[in-house]
Amino acid sequence: MTRIRPRWRLGAPVLLALLVLPAGCAAPSSDPRAAGSEASSPAASAKGFCPPPEDTLASPSPCISYGWDQRVAENHAYRQAQPITTAQRQEAQPRATALAAALAELAAEGTTLDGLRTAAAEALGLEARQIEVRGDFLVPLHDMLVGGGEGRVCVNGSVDSGGHATAEVVGRTVEGTCLPGLGGH
Repeated sequence: MTRIRPRWRLGAPVLLALLVLPAGCAAPSSDPRAAGSEASSPAASAKGFCPPPEDTLASPSPCISYGWDQRVAENHAYRQAQPITTAQRQEAQPRATALAAALAELAAEGTTLDGLRTAAAEALGLEARQIEVRGDFLVPLHDMLVGGGEGRVCVNGSVDSGGHATAEVVGRTVEGTCLPGLGGH
């Protein structure tokens, strides 16, 4: 008769190895619990996370060698506006002025979402479907962002909580929108 081993006995060594391996991954100085360590101060940046010295087969680099702020900046790079030329900015400035005037006119009386898109599209010389809108306060119009454009050039307008309207010429974001992404997780 063949003896069958229980499954947990086979998985125990693997589980034990998975629990022990991560213990050697960080440098002792990066432990915030270490007394007097540089990492114990809140302003300290990460020094990197490296495998043990005997495990040097990783490529292209065995370490994550940059700090937290750099990782956050790279993670939010999609929100960055692409550069535009001075000539592009000057060419689009009349549209920004027209958008600010349209938003100021709507701010006092309020509008619908379709009315906001239509007014912004007319000011920018676009179709209503090309207008991006973010915000929830349409009557009266406040705390709203509106944007639209062609190519790399966008004109974004806003109405603050007091009903004051402004507009500016900006580059389209890396992700392809006029209004920057909200971010967050």
